[in-house]
Amino acid sequence: MTASSPFAGWKLDRAERDALLEQFPPRYANAVADHVTQQLDPTTLPPEAKIVIVGRTDDDNGVEAMVVTVGGTVDRPDGSTYHITWSLGEGRRAIESNDVLKERGWKELDHPVPVTAIPARIS
Repeated sequence: MTASSPFAGWKLDRAERDALLEQFPPRYANAVADHVTQQLDPTTLPPEAKIVIVGRTDDDNGVEAMVVTVGGTVDRPDGSTYHITWSLGEGRRAIESNDVLKERGWKELDHPVPVTAIPARIS
């Protein structure tokens, strides 16, 4: 998947995004904090779901992501981990969050934070 390939998932509520970025200041210059990916097939939207930020990962080299539960699980159907790419450094891409999670895992937050997100096609 390239950065411009469409897919389906949940878009973060734009008004809530600003408050979340204040609560969890991005570590890198490019604050993404945009969506949670469900599937690479953009023709079928996922159902509405309860989404909660439960953890964080960072490769200390330009990729930061927040781990989320979707309907109570962090396990995405494709075997990866549900997450929101939070911030990126120069030259880094959102898709790299998947690799960081596989290689480094993630740390649980002290308190889970519910987020408002709606099913959407994302490109």
